[in-house]
Amino acid sequence: MRRECKFILPVLIGIALSILLSGSGVSQTAAPMTELAGPHESDASFANYKFRDGETIPQLRIHYVTLGTAHRNSQGEIDNAVLVLHWTGADGRDLLVPMYRKALFDEGRPLDSRRYYLIIPDNVGHGQSSKPSDGLKARFPNYGYNDIVDLQHKLVTEILGIKHLHAILGMSMGGMNAWQWAEAYPTEIDGIMPVVCLPVKVSGRNLLWRRMVIEDIRSDPMWNNGNYTKTPQGLVHGYELVRLMIDGVPHFQATLADPTAVNQFLDQVHQQADKIDANDLLYSLKSSTDYDPEPHLSSIQTKVFALNFSDDEFNPEGLHILEHQIAKVPRAHFVVQDGSATSYGHFTMAHPELWADRVADFMRSIATPIR
Repeated sequence: MRRECKFILPVLIGIALSILLSGSGVSQTAAPMTELAGPHESDASFANYKFRDGETIPQLRIHYVTLGTAHRNSQGEIDNAVLVLHWTGADGRDLLVPMYRKALFDEGRPLDSRRYYLIIPDNVGHGQSSKPSDGLKARFPNYGYNDIVDLQHKLVTEILGIKHLHAILGMSMGGMNAWQWAEAYPTEIDGIMPVVCLPVKVSGRNLLWRRMVIEDIRSDPMWNNGNYTKTPQGLVHGYELVRLMIDGVPHFQATLADPTAVNQFLDQVHQQADKIDANDLLYSLKSSTDYDPEPHLSSIQTKVFALNFSDDEFNPEGLHILEHQIAKVPRAHFVVQDGSATSYGHFTMAHPELWADRVADFMRSIATPIR
């Protein structure tokens, strides 16, 4: 089933931005691409969908937005599609705020929607796609990053009828998904741009803080095995850790100059946490456990332009992990952009005006589709 509607203005954008960060029974078929340049919303529906661990859900919904118009080449195939992937806890609405559109999607910008056909899905467990808070709560099937990529691929190929993507741009979890795409579908993409992520399994401090947040939630009596009636206090404590990790140290030093500023910041964090669903957050944090592209990096055929930020505390530049791993990828290039008091650490991903020029470099590196 495909549902189409006018684009709904995002709600609680600031909250989603602050969070941090196969199957059968397809009931939608590919249709001629006649989308207008403006945001166009649809739902893809998959009946009796089976996740990789064997769990099933009677009906799985993947919500997505498109911008721009699909262009078909002389063989009738779409040749200007770009998949844009959000981070953990966000959804497509966070990539359609004015900041993103002005920096990346408007006329003359690197992903000009007059030139490219942009596909922006809400991943399973997020946004307007199927997720625990829809009603199943802790009975929602467990999903991993491999399941997320499976569904992205089904959306692109089976629902939209696209055989080849010109590019994938992904931030944090979305960038990790881009690495997975490059390995799983090596001939189906011209290039990927993973932003603020590493092509190795989640480990060290990045794994530790996730586990700490999960344990904060689960150890709270209000959690009640996922059947809570109001926000568990453990989520509030865990979310304080998320906000501590996601921002940049120089930015905190510049903006939290005294106890009053810290109190105001914590008040904001607590208000945001009260509007986050604990099950949704817990599932999204658990989902990274199957991510491990490192063993197959040398098999990647597509071009890669990886971007990290020096003030990102999730992926500390001092470990030189990206530098060491990127050497294994045949057609890869990487940049570690310097952080400052006016950047936001890992959260710089939500401020594309600070790195849009890098996206332009990436798009030039893979050339542009012939129109």
